[in-house]
Amino acid sequence: MSARFPRRPNLLRAAAVVVLLTSAAGVSGCAQIGDSVPSAFADPAKYDLYDCKQLETERKGLASRAEAQEKLMAKAETGVGGTLVSEMVYRNELVSIHSQQRLAEQAWRSNKCHESPPDAPAAAPAAPTPAASGPRAPRGLIH
Repeated sequence: MSARFPRRPNLLRAAAVVVLLTSAAGVSGCAQIGDSVPSAFADPAKYDLYDCKQLETERKGLASRAEAQEKLMAKAETGVGGTLVSEMVYRNELVSIHSQQRLAEQAWRSNKCHESPPDAPAAAPAAPTPAASGPRAPRGLIH
């Protein structure tokens, strides 16, 4: 004789589904925090004393750092469990960079800065100067 418990597997399955849905909801809440917390990752007064030239350099540097970080995240997402690794390892740094970018942009606008014109193209190399005029000594003769 065997005893049957028909409701037990359904209860376990339902409990597992509830746990998975609850944990998914919790993790998705973390993803929503993302870029909305700038002051937690960057000093709000960092760029207050920067002049326009310093801000321009900083903005370019931050843009290249953000691009490099996004490439790292994309590369990590190609592997097994990559999305999890990408979020856990690289997301905080990217949020920090974006926060710094926002603060640098605010300082840029408050200082009323403008992009500097691109560097003038290098002047064409000067033509070689003509050799001194006059008779030349033949080669190979030793005086």
